Amino acid sequence: MVVVITGGSSGIGLETTKIFAENKQYTVYILNRSEVKLDNVNWIKCDVTKSIDISNAIDQIVSKEKNQINLLINNAGMGISGAVEYHSEEEIRRIIDVNLVGLVNVTRACLPFMKKGSKIINISSVAGPISIPYQTMYSVTKAGVLAFSNGLRNELRPLGIKVTSVLPGDTKTGFTASREKSVDNGRYGDRISKSVSKMEKDESNGVPASKVAKKVFKISKKKNPNTYYVVGLSYRFLVFLSRILPKRLVNWIIFKIYG
Repeated sequence: MVVVITGGSSGIGLETTKIFAENKQYTVYILNRSEVKLDNVNWIKCDVTKSIDISNAIDQIVSKEKNQINLLINNAGMGISGAVEYHSEEEIRRIIDVNLVGLVNVTRACLPFMKKGSKIINISSVAGPISIPYQTMYSVTKAGVLAFSNGLRNELRPLGIKVTSVLPGDTKTGFTASREKSVDNGRYGDRISKSVSKMEKDESNGVPASKVAKKVFKISKKKNPNTYYVVGLSYRFLVFLSRILPKRLVNWIIFKIYG
């Protein structure tokens, strides 16, 4: 079984890669810019924001694997924090290109080689259905991942290809340290710094990346996966509440926590 994972060099992607690599039934390919040396893992250098990189990577895989891809895990992602007002156009375009456009383009490149029984697992976030202030653009991209997954799920239903999303909550990874921060000119007082500090604290005390990876692996074994899966009981409850409570109330609660 051929598995393609994007962003497999760190965090959730790396832990997911390790789990699949430990199972000899899988042939694992990871697509990312940084080299990864692991047993039973094939690394292909690929920047998901570059179409030529994606095309070359998938061509290499299908030429070796008889035009077959059984499982695609779209995990590559990045974050930026700060007020939208302070984001540069370059920052905005980059996070959309990495988190959403790259995911779409990798999926498009893999689809011709996926048949009945194949699966696509897209890594979204609890920040998708619940937008977080001062992390608004990240929330936008992760909401986009959910919308893409839901639409694609129905497009591929007649072909027997399953699509689902995984929504991690706060997870302890290097993502926290690598998150880009926009310049703060003080207009919002100390709200931005307090909000970002709150996020970073929650992430540092979050679930280990290995827990999310185990969930991804478990989902990959399901014959008919659900539309999405939230990782962590407290986050499942939070997402559930966000669906049944008045949106105005949910928005106010999020403001009190992060605004």
